[in-house]
Amino acid sequence: MTLQLDARIPAGPLAGKWDRHRFEMKLVNPANKRKYTVIVVGSGLAGGAAAASLSELGYNVRCYCYQDSPRRAHSIAAQGGINAAKNYQNDGDSIQRLFYDTIKGGDFRSREANVYRLAQISVNIIDQCVSQGVPFAREYGGLLANRSFGGAQVSRTFYARGQTGQQLLLGAYQALEKEIAKGGVTMFPRAEMLDLIVVNGRARGIVVRDELTGKIEPHLADAVVLATGGYGNVFYLSTNAKGCNATAIWRAYKRGAAFANPCYTQIHPTCIPVAGEHQSKLTLMSESLRNDGRVWVPKRKEDVGKSPTDVPEQDRDYYLERKYPSFGNLSPRDIASRAAKEACDDGRGVGPGGRGVYLDFADAIKRLGEDKIRERYGNLFEMYERITAENPYKVPMRIYPAVHYTMGGLWVDYNLMSTIPGLHVAGEANFSDHGANRLGASALMQGLADGYFVIPLTIGDYLASTKLEQVGADNAEVRAAVAEVERRTSRLLGIKGKRTVAQFHRELGRIMWEYCGMARDAAGLRKAMELIPQLREEFWRDVMIPGSGAELNQTLEHAGRVADFLELGELMCRDALHREESCGGHFRTEHQTPDGEALRDDEHFAYVAAWEYGGEGREPVLNKEPLVYENIKLSQRSYK
Repeated sequence: MTLQLDARIPAGPLAGKWDRHRFEMKLVNPANKRKYTVIVVGSGLAGGAAAASLSELGYNVRCYCYQDSPRRAHSIAAQGGINAAKNYQNDGDSIQRLFYDTIKGGDFRSREANVYRLAQISVNIIDQCVSQGVPFAREYGGLLANRSFGGAQVSRTFYARGQTGQQLLLGAYQALEKEIAKGGVTMFPRAEMLDLIVVNGRARGIVVRDELTGKIEPHLADAVVLATGGYGNVFYLSTNAKGCNATAIWRAYKRGAAFANPCYTQIHPTCIPVAGEHQSKLTLMSESLRNDGRVWVPKRKEDVGKSPTDVPEQDRDYYLERKYPSFGNLSPRDIASRAAKEACDDGRGVGPGGRGVYLDFADAIKRLGEDKIRERYGNLFEMYERITAENPYKVPMRIYPAVHYTMGGLWVDYNLMSTIPGLHVAGEANFSDHGANRLGASALMQGLADGYFVIPLTIGDYLASTKLEQVGADNAEVRAAVAEVERRTSRLLGIKGKRTVAQFHRELGRIMWEYCGMARDAAGLRKAMELIPQLREEFWRDVMIPGSGAELNQTLEHAGRVADFLELGELMCRDALHREESCGGHFRTEHQTPDGEALRDDEHFAYVAAWEYGGEGREPVLNKEPLVYENIKLSQRSYK
């Protein structure tokens, strides 16, 4: 059956859509809010902000995270900053410019109305966070400071040194803890969502495994919010925390939630290169470093093995400044990543295996002084030195692109509700705002916009518009969901194979990076779609999971997540194969301009690809949401 994708975009002028929609939404009166229970899965910026805000409004909230504390959510790892169109620098910024930069940065593959709302809300996020005590950097006179980020020619990024995500998460965490203490939020740490409960076509709860005891049980509510982050760990090596996974959204997909644009993966250009075969994750160096660091490789292959200080200025290729003079080192992430790969493929990469380029601060240190650079980036430099044993004040950093963020996710309408009524999706777990490439400093902006300002209102509209029957643990559909989780867990534990979960995960990652990574082509994607089912079949035959399900068993947790990645990876390749164009982070080598840039096909692919689960052993069904641009003219993206 083909889904009916109704984006529910309000009528009227773009700038007034959100205000009009807020007025037209139905409300739950304060006395009735305490009669409703909302489940929030995830406690990062989107989930923590949503749980705290919903509780402040008066709803009963149950919040779940697989970590031992909400403070360990992966949002804490974000470094460089958060965008907002406040125009404090008086350099020409505006809501309209942030809106346009975001649409253009996403290569014209995001939904116009959602992006404009995000730009509008951005100005409120900063005030919200300052009032919570988030210690944003300030100018000498006390005003909030801004710096530049890729894909923009204005300074609109607010930051707290190189730990902006941590400070913003602490603000949301404090709001969440206040509501926990008040009794409005019940927190469930060490609790992993393993299935979505759908009763009479509506999301009514989740099935949870207690990671300490292994107990599997249903938790019921009137609405569910998934704020579980992205699926970058399908590549095994990524900048994501090791625990980040796709299980919550993948199980929701298999219950009927459409999965949109799964092939849209962001490769971040500024990561510490892979050091060895058995490395388990990669470390991001903030994009903010590209404000003052200059990216280069030797012009001549014979200079590759030299110390960077022995390569004279005239023999260095500052390739971003050369190719993209208008934006230079602050070119968008997808463009900067492909340019780095191109230089390395040309045999001019530096470091082990030739998979690295230099990020050099010598000019900035000479211009500003080491103390100023230390003030701006000190903790990032310290982190780099701890990992590499190289002092970036003395020698250039070595960086290389790595998987960082996923723009795809569950399809949502303007209210952030999925194709399953009652299931809302926030932050990186949904697809809605970034198109085919996310601009730097926009992930924190979207997570907090969704959590603080959108979800608390749109959930009220859903609850006020819906007549919900009582559902208990003895309901047949609830019991069936629990039984399915128990069956799957028993099946995993019963395999008793010889290969570790990590081996399967690493092998899947190699396939995904090789055939569905920075560059894709039809032959490679078809090859991946042959290899992944073979690997999946071997996984279910030969994976080794010691221990039992009635205890803390991290191998069992990892196995469940990798089993889902083995299915998601195939859908990502299918989506990439069907999209016969290049756009943003999706670069099909068959579709590029004469000078090697992404070549879109707006006539045939200006739509959201929303995949519907077809059932066990059957192919998924492709549904299309046309992208209609009424306020922007589609054009070939250029940063030159």
